[in-house]
Amino acid sequence: MKIINLKKEDKALYRPFSKDVAIVEVPGFQFIMIDGAGDPATSKEFQNAIEALYSLSYTLKFETKKGVLAIDYGMMPLETLWWADDMSAFTQNRRQEWRWTAMIRQPEFITRRMYDQAVAKVGTKKNPVALDKVRFESYVEGRCAQRLHIGSFEEEAVTIAAVHERIDQEGGTEKGKHHEIYLSDMRKTAPEKWKTIVRQPFG
Repeated sequence: MKIINLKKEDKALYRPFSKDVAIVEVPGFQFIMIDGAGDPATSKEFQNAIEALYSLSYTLKFETKKGVLAIDYGMMPLETLWWADDMSAFTQNRRQEWRWTAMIRQPEFITRRMYDQAVAKVGTKKNPVALDKVRFESYVEGRCAQRLHIGSFEEEAVTIAAVHERIDQEGGTEKGKHHEIYLSDMRKTAPEKWKTIVRQPFG
Protein backbone atom coordinates (compact mmCIF):
# COMPACT_ATOMS: atom_id res chain seq x y z
CA MET A 1 0.00 0.00 0.00
CA LYS A 2 1.26 3.44 -0.93
CA ILE A 3 1.52 5.96 1.93
CA ILE A 4 1.50 9.71 1.30
CA ASN A 5 2.34 12.59 3.65
CA LEU A 6 1.35 15.85 1.97
CA LYS A 7 2.61 18.01 4.83
CA LYS A 8 6.05 16.46 4.42
CA GLU A 9 5.96 16.77 0.64
CA ASP A 10 5.01 20.45 0.91
CA LYS A 11 7.24 21.14 3.90
CA ALA A 12 7.79 24.81 3.05
CA LEU A 13 4.05 25.45 3.22
CA TYR A 14 3.19 23.50 6.37
CA ARG A 15 6.31 23.66 8.55
CA PRO A 16 7.37 27.31 8.74
CA PHE A 17 9.50 28.84 11.50
CA SER A 18 8.05 30.95 14.32
CA LYS A 19 10.90 33.51 14.28
CA ASP A 20 11.01 34.37 10.59
CA VAL A 21 8.43 35.34 8.00
CA ALA A 22 8.83 33.24 4.86
CA ILE A 23 7.84 34.10 1.31
CA VAL A 24 6.23 31.11 -0.39
CA GLU A 25 4.48 30.33 -3.65
CA VAL A 26 1.25 28.45 -2.99
CA PRO A 27 -0.05 26.54 -6.03
CA GLY A 28 -3.61 25.47 -6.60
CA PHE A 29 -4.84 22.76 -4.24
CA GLN A 30 -8.27 21.18 -4.02
CA PHE A 31 -10.35 21.52 -0.89
CA ILE A 32 -13.71 20.72 0.58
CA MET A 33 -15.03 24.07 1.82
CA ILE A 34 -17.91 25.71 3.67
CA ASP A 35 -18.67 29.44 3.91
CA GLY A 36 -20.19 31.06 6.98
CA ALA A 37 -20.27 34.10 9.25
CA GLY A 38 -20.07 35.00 12.92
CA ASP A 39 -17.89 34.39 15.94
CA PRO A 40 -16.31 30.92 15.56
CA ALA A 41 -16.03 30.56 19.33
CA THR A 42 -19.79 30.71 19.82
CA SER A 43 -21.26 30.08 16.38
CA LYS A 44 -23.20 26.84 15.96
CA GLU A 45 -22.80 27.39 12.21
CA PHE A 46 -19.01 27.09 12.55
CA GLN A 47 -19.28 23.92 14.65
CA ASN A 48 -21.63 22.38 12.10
CA ALA A 49 -19.23 23.27 9.30
CA ILE A 50 -16.31 21.56 11.05
CA GLU A 51 -18.39 18.42 11.68
CA ALA A 52 -19.31 18.15 7.98
CA LEU A 53 -15.75 18.78 6.78
CA TYR A 54 -14.21 16.13 9.02
CA SER A 55 -16.94 13.59 8.30
CA LEU A 56 -16.31 13.90 4.57
CA SER A 57 -12.51 14.02 4.89
CA TYR A 58 -12.31 10.87 7.00
CA THR A 59 -14.74 9.06 4.69
CA LEU A 60 -12.62 9.96 1.66
CA LYS A 61 -9.46 8.83 3.45
CA PHE A 62 -10.85 5.45 4.50
CA GLU A 63 -12.55 4.74 1.16
CA THR A 64 -9.31 5.55 -0.68
CA LYS A 65 -7.30 3.28 1.61
CA LYS A 66 -9.53 0.26 1.14
CA GLY A 67 -10.49 0.94 -2.48
CA VAL A 68 -8.86 0.34 -5.84
CA LEU A 69 -6.24 3.05 -5.30
CA ALA A 70 -5.08 1.47 -2.01
CA ILE A 71 -3.46 4.74 -0.88
CA ASP A 72 -3.17 5.78 2.74
CA TYR A 73 -2.55 9.44 3.49
CA GLY A 74 -2.43 11.68 6.52
CA MET A 75 -5.39 13.95 7.10
CA MET A 76 -4.60 17.55 6.33
CA PRO A 77 -5.24 20.20 8.99
CA LEU A 78 -8.25 22.44 9.22
CA GLU A 79 -7.73 25.80 7.49
CA THR A 80 -9.83 28.95 7.56
CA LEU A 81 -9.97 32.05 5.40
CA TRP A 82 -11.12 35.17 7.25
CA TRP A 83 -12.47 38.52 6.07
CA ALA A 84 -15.15 41.13 6.75
CA ASP A 85 -16.98 43.70 4.67
CA ASP A 86 -15.41 46.27 7.02
CA MET A 87 -11.95 44.98 7.98
CA SER A 88 -11.96 47.09 11.16
CA ALA A 89 -14.26 44.37 12.51
CA PHE A 90 -11.08 42.38 13.18
CA THR A 91 -9.05 45.09 14.88
CA GLN A 92 -12.06 46.13 16.96
CA ASN A 93 -13.01 42.53 17.74
CA ARG A 94 -16.51 42.80 16.28
CA ARG A 95 -16.68 39.06 15.83
CA GLN A 96 -20.34 38.98 14.84
CA GLU A 97 -19.27 40.64 11.56
CA TRP A 98 -16.54 38.14 10.74
CA ARG A 99 -16.93 36.01 7.64
CA TRP A 100 -15.08 32.78 7.00
CA THR A 101 -14.46 29.82 4.76
CA ALA A 102 -13.52 26.65 6.66
CA MET A 103 -11.74 24.06 4.54
CA ILE A 104 -9.62 20.90 4.47
CA ARG A 105 -7.20 20.13 1.64
CA GLN A 106 -7.67 16.90 -0.30
CA PRO A 107 -5.02 14.96 -2.27
CA GLU A 108 -4.97 15.55 -6.01
CA PHE A 109 -6.06 11.98 -6.76
CA ILE A 110 -9.42 12.59 -5.06
CA THR A 111 -11.86 13.03 -7.93
CA ARG A 112 -15.27 14.66 -8.17
CA ARG A 113 -16.83 11.21 -8.44
CA MET A 114 -15.08 10.06 -5.25
CA TYR A 115 -16.23 13.22 -3.50
CA ASP A 116 -19.85 12.74 -4.63
CA GLN A 117 -19.78 9.13 -3.42
CA ALA A 118 -18.43 10.27 -0.04
CA VAL A 119 -21.19 12.88 0.26
CA ALA A 120 -23.80 10.19 -0.41
CA LYS A 121 -22.27 7.85 2.14
CA VAL A 122 -21.96 10.50 4.86
CA GLY A 123 -25.51 11.63 4.14
CA THR A 124 -26.79 8.10 4.66
CA LYS A 125 -24.82 7.38 7.83
CA LYS A 126 -24.35 10.64 9.76
CA ASN A 127 -26.06 13.33 7.69
CA PRO A 128 -24.39 16.33 9.40
CA VAL A 129 -26.44 19.52 9.39
CA ALA A 130 -24.08 21.45 7.09
CA LEU A 131 -23.49 18.67 4.55
CA ASP A 132 -25.48 20.40 1.81
CA LYS A 133 -23.32 23.54 2.21
CA VAL A 134 -20.04 21.80 1.44
CA ARG A 135 -18.38 22.34 -1.93
CA PHE A 136 -15.39 20.72 -3.62
CA GLU A 137 -13.13 23.05 -5.57
CA SER A 138 -9.61 24.31 -6.21
CA TYR A 139 -8.14 27.34 -4.49
CA VAL A 140 -5.03 29.22 -5.62
CA GLU A 141 -3.19 31.79 -3.47
CA GLY A 142 0.07 32.39 -5.31
CA ARG A 143 2.72 34.49 -3.59
CA CYS A 144 2.26 34.67 0.17
CA ALA A 145 4.02 35.69 3.35
CA GLN A 146 3.62 33.33 6.28
CA ARG A 147 4.85 32.69 9.79
CA LEU A 148 4.18 30.10 12.49
CA HIS A 149 2.34 31.50 15.50
CA ILE A 150 2.69 29.67 18.81
CA GLY A 151 0.07 30.60 21.40
CA SER A 152 -3.57 31.53 21.66
CA PHE A 153 -5.50 33.31 18.93
CA GLU A 154 -5.77 36.40 21.16
CA GLU A 155 -1.98 36.76 20.91
CA GLU A 156 -1.80 36.60 17.10
CA ALA A 157 -1.58 40.37 16.57
CA VAL A 158 2.24 40.45 16.78
CA THR A 159 2.57 37.60 14.28
CA ILE A 160 0.09 39.18 11.87
CA ALA A 161 1.92 42.52 12.12
CA ALA A 162 5.22 40.79 11.31
CA VAL A 163 3.69 39.14 8.24
CA HIS A 164 2.30 42.45 7.00
CA GLU A 165 5.63 44.19 7.66
CA ARG A 166 7.46 41.62 5.53
CA ILE A 167 5.01 42.25 2.70
CA ASP A 168 5.77 45.97 2.95
CA GLN A 169 9.52 45.18 2.82
CA GLU A 170 8.91 43.19 -0.36
CA GLY A 171 7.20 46.20 -1.89
CA GLY A 172 3.95 44.27 -2.06
CA THR A 173 0.31 44.94 -1.31
CA GLU A 174 -1.91 42.59 0.67
CA LYS A 175 -4.59 40.90 -1.39
CA GLY A 176 -6.96 38.03 -0.88
CA LYS A 177 -8.02 36.80 2.54
CA HIS A 178 -6.29 36.32 5.86
CA HIS A 179 -5.48 32.60 6.05
CA GLU A 180 -4.90 30.43 9.11
CA ILE A 181 -3.84 26.76 9.22
CA TYR A 182 -4.34 24.97 12.53
CA LEU A 183 -1.60 22.44 13.21
CA SER A 184 -2.58 21.59 16.80
CA ASP A 185 -5.45 19.56 18.19
CA MET A 186 -7.02 22.30 20.28
CA ARG A 187 -9.02 19.78 22.28
CA LYS A 188 -5.82 18.21 23.63
CA THR A 189 -3.32 21.07 23.61
CA ALA A 190 -3.02 24.01 26.00
CA PRO A 191 -3.70 27.38 24.28
CA GLU A 192 -0.17 28.65 24.95
CA LYS A 193 1.14 25.75 22.84
CA TRP A 194 -1.25 26.02 19.89
CA LYS A 195 0.55 26.13 16.53
CA THR A 196 -1.10 28.16 13.77
CA ILE A 197 0.29 29.16 10.40
CA VAL A 198 -0.64 32.77 9.62
CA ARG A 199 -0.56 33.34 5.86
CA GLN A 200 -1.33 36.41 3.75
CA PRO A 201 -1.33 36.55 -0.08
CA PHE A 202 0.14 39.63 -1.68
CA GLY A 203 0.97 41.05 -5.04
